[in-house]
Amino acid sequence: EVQLVESGGGLVQAGGSLRLSCAASGFTFDDYAIAWFRQAPGKEREGVSCISGGDSSTYYEDSVKDRFTISSDKDKNTVYLQMNSLKPDDTAVYYCTAESLIGPCRATIVVGGGTHWGQGTQVTVSS
Repeated sequence: EVQLVESGGGLVQAGGSLRLSCAASGFTFDDYAIAWFRQAPGKEREGVSCISGGDSSTYYEDSVKDRFTISSDKDKNTVYLQMNSLKPDDTAVYYCTAESLIGPCRATIVVGGGTHWGQGTQVTVSS
């Protein structure tokens, strides 16, 4: 059974940092793409970043480029999202999602996410 468990959310002041974790189990990490999405109150869910399990290539949406960094630890089957220079607009529930995919992970963002989702973790950035 595929499971994704997010952690690391919290309350932080604008300009601060947080690191989210997505612990994955039940699938072969190398054959999947894992993406981070977020959903703010009253807004549609949007893709943020993704990483390919095979070659660890990455993709970032313009809104987070140069502020967020996605990485993976294959030994721990965990994907991280380091978020720096946080803004109030980054406030949202952050979800990780996984899809069986060989190739650029951006496809997971384009189609709105993968088959498997975590429960989400709340990130709140105060001004």
